[in-house]
Amino acid sequence: MAQKFNIHPDIAKAETLPAAFYRDPAVFEALREKVFLRCWHWLGDVDQIPLPGSAQPLVLLDQFLNEPLLLVRDADDRISCLSNVCTHRGNLLVHHPGKYRQLICQYHGRRFGLDGAFVSMPEFREAEDFPRPCDNLHRFPLELWGPFLFAGLEPAFPFEQISSELNARVGFLPLEQFQRRPDLSKDYLVHAHWALYCDNYLEGFHIPFVHPDLNATLDYGAYRTELFEHMNLQVGLAKGAEDCFDLPENHPDAGQQVAAYYFWIFPNLMLNFYPWGLSVNVVQPLSPERTKVRFITYVYDESKLHTGAGALLDKVEREDEFVVEGVQKGLQSRYYQAGRFSPRMESGVHHFHGLLAAFLT
Repeated sequence: MAQKFNIHPDIAKAETLPAAFYRDPAVFEALREKVFLRCWHWLGDVDQIPLPGSAQPLVLLDQFLNEPLLLVRDADDRISCLSNVCTHRGNLLVHHPGKYRQLICQYHGRRFGLDGAFVSMPEFREAEDFPRPCDNLHRFPLELWGPFLFAGLEPAFPFEQISSELNARVGFLPLEQFQRRPDLSKDYLVHAHWALYCDNYLEGFHIPFVHPDLNATLDYGAYRTELFEHMNLQVGLAKGAEDCFDLPENHPDAGQQVAAYYFWIFPNLMLNFYPWGLSVNVVQPLSPERTKVRFITYVYDESKLHTGAGALLDKVEREDEFVVEGVQKGLQSRYYQAGRFSPRMESGVHHFHGLLAAFLT
């Protein structure tokens, strides 16, 4: 990728990423290795592997990173994230979730323990210098926050940067009581670049113009963004006292009528906390013009489910898709190059663009 990007650190002087960033297939490819390979990713919750011996195969960012992973809970109740690729000839090891005593490759019979360690291999008596450490399954960094699992392939920053900020704001919530609701979860196909979807998420500037129902709930004048090294937080305050968090006395926002905490974790993960629970958004790149967005819903207070800022999420999503797809079309113009940032309302977008430029460099 020959093109370099630079975002001025002073938002009052900075320009956005240029249209070429979103259009260039070479940039899209560079983002795969230079950004997504080096970040933390959402893997779901521990209910996928509830008992010792449980194994759950998955593909990290299917059609983009395409990395075959395996979540395993061993006999000692330890959870690991392993490569789901046999170290002999590259065959996929586990095709279906279930309980296993060992991991056995169905191609040539190589065996691994549930910790990924090589156990045995038929017809290899004459092989010299065997087995070697590389004959074990590759182990990926895995972190738990409450019941939720996060993994990285080659993360460039510690997970503690993320967990410490989550704990400070929403650590008081009964995370172990959150129940995944497949009936309220949904995938959306957006005909736009994945970063445009994130651009839109990272500012409340558009709320009065795009989301009339949400705007009726949130106090736009009090909407704020707080920046951290590889994540940020948008705090939505309610216009009224109803449908707000019951915050502890020692909470940083104690006394405020917080209707929603919108966490964004670089580059493509949103954790949206409402008084009823959590909406996870995973933004999955497919091509420079297509993105899949997974909405994964966890509920702990059913009585508040369809109220406040966390109501009508499908309608809000459709409104967002309309404007993001409009920007995708507009960026094809020969006469648009780049824009400027609102210093008050677009600090999150400026932060995002700065991180992208830095990682690409």
